[in-house]
Amino acid sequence: MGDVAGGTPDAVIERFLDDAELTWESPDPGSYVITLPGTRKLSTTLSLIVGKHSLSLNAFVIRHPDENHEAVHRWLLERNLRLYGVSYAIDPLGDIYVTAKLPLAAVTPDELDRLLGSVLEASDGSFNTLLELGFATAIRKEYAWRVSRGESTRNLEAFAHLTQPR
Repeated sequence: MGDVAGGTPDAVIERFLDDAELTWESPDPGSYVITLPGTRKLSTTLSLIVGKHSLSLNAFVIRHPDENHEAVHRWLLERNLRLYGVSYAIDPLGDIYVTAKLPLAAVTPDELDRLLGSVLEASDGSFNTLLELGFATAIRKEYAWRVSRGESTRNLEAFAHLTQPR
């Protein structure tokens, strides 16, 4: 693996993650698992893999939607046009991820900051929209179940327009 400005890609990544005070681990050389804190989604876990020529990024966003697949997929594709450096992808199970690949020469603190910001916006920033599009029936059932048991519905407040009578 070649050096990039500021050292090896691994050194740049590790220095960036420490400076950003993010929670991370390196289970294998050139492999990083990072936890990004969120506001809508509690956290987003992403992996960075330093390859021979490129850095790969993969972050889980949400599991396979229960319903409304066409609208969810259309929303993801339209949103891809506005994202910086990352894009939505779907695995063979239909789970939704954010992915990116960039040349090792582009691994700089500024670029890592932009990419992780894009990941956070694509995962955390879109989380409620994706839940609403792909899980509206489940949200309504969960709300009704909690109300019937006298349990808190506080974390469902963002979906009041789905759960409250019109």
